[in-house]
Amino acid sequence: MRLIDRFISFARRYPNATIACCIGLICASLGLATGFWLLFRLFYIVVFAVCGFYLWTRSMVRRLEVDLTRRTHSVVQGQSLEGRIIIRSSSWLPKLWLEIEDRSSVTFHGSRRIVTLAPRGIVSWTYSTPTRVRGIYELGPLSVVATDPFGFFRMSRVFGGTSSILVYPNAPELRDFYIPPANQPGEGRFRRRTQNVTPMVSDIREYSPGDSYNRIHWPATARIGRPMVKQFELDPASDIWIILDLQSSSHVGDSEDGTEEASIQICASIARYFASANRSVGLISFGDSLRIEEANRGENHYTRILEALTRARASGDVPLKNLIAEESRRFGRHTTVVVVTPSTDNEWVFTLGHLSARGVKVASVLLEASSYGPAADSFDVYESLLAAGVFTYKITYGEDLVQALSISSRPDFQNETRA
Repeated sequence: MRLIDRFISFARRYPNATIACCIGLICASLGLATGFWLLFRLFYIVVFAVCGFYLWTRSMVRRLEVDLTRRTHSVVQGQSLEGRIIIRSSSWLPKLWLEIEDRSSVTFHGSRRIVTLAPRGIVSWTYSTPTRVRGIYELGPLSVVATDPFGFFRMSRVFGGTSSILVYPNAPELRDFYIPPANQPGEGRFRRRTQNVTPMVSDIREYSPGDSYNRIHWPATARIGRPMVKQFELDPASDIWIILDLQSSSHVGDSEDGTEEASIQICASIARYFASANRSVGLISFGDSLRIEEANRGENHYTRILEALTRARASGDVPLKNLIAEESRRFGRHTTVVVVTPSTDNEWVFTLGHLSARGVKVASVLLEASSYGPAADSFDVYESLLAAGVFTYKITYGEDLVQALSISSRPDFQNETRA
């Protein structure tokens, strides 16, 4: 029984070799029955060929050394994954037609090729794979496969392990983004200068007697040729909360051309804008599960927000109005909430209006879902937002995000700020 199982296993693994062996056995049987000498010679040829090709193929995948160098472990969408692969042979025999494949879940990762190694030879190449879609991908391991000319045997070896690659969403740098300030000192477009040293440097001026030496701006001093000192602003203390709508029924479009990717890029850009200004920013979303990045500041915190956005998928079933209502306890009078959504349901607008009535500053970025795919028009939602006094940016498909998320895209901005 064990012998039969081994034969079945061998036949499944090497079907061509199994067929050749069966032909050899048939030739041997007919030769014994008829005494015809040619059948015996065919049997000997098959036996020696199968055994020879087995040993030859086995030697092809032995005495190999592989070095894998992954130069990038995290990139921003659009950048390239780079690395180097080196294969060495320590055998005195040449290795022919080795099939090398660097396994990967990254689309268009082209590290599959056929190489031939000379005795004690070496082959190396570099790869540069562009990344088009954000997400978590895997690179490796690298497999080396050898086959004989007749395809009797196919043997492989695996080198290295699996490494994870993070492709962060693209976050265009916003130049003139505005949301209503939360009535804290130093917030808004016009900040108040202070004599105290803060992280916020607003300008430089000429040195005056009595100015501390630690306020001197040395690069400007060297460039202008006379002492220049830094002027500081009050550090904004309020929190910025970004609420990302990941309800699956709200999103339309496919992959890079859908509202999901546009929403992710918008959130990443807003987080980058406030993180660069040393503001405290947080993120709330509900896709597969509730994900909250508590409001904080700093480069490391911004990286955590990017990682959360990298994993985000529009697969949730929680309506936006429920998400806002459930997390409303986090928002006080010194908080600004920014909602990013393509939803055409008016109910979340009323929930956002309740926050505004409590003194929370609110804003929204509304994606025009009908421009991304089959969806209802968002005109009614936009009108409701304006009627509720919610500062709103409206985004359509193909629009430049830097320009669309600028106060210049709001012709009524001056009237609102005067009011």
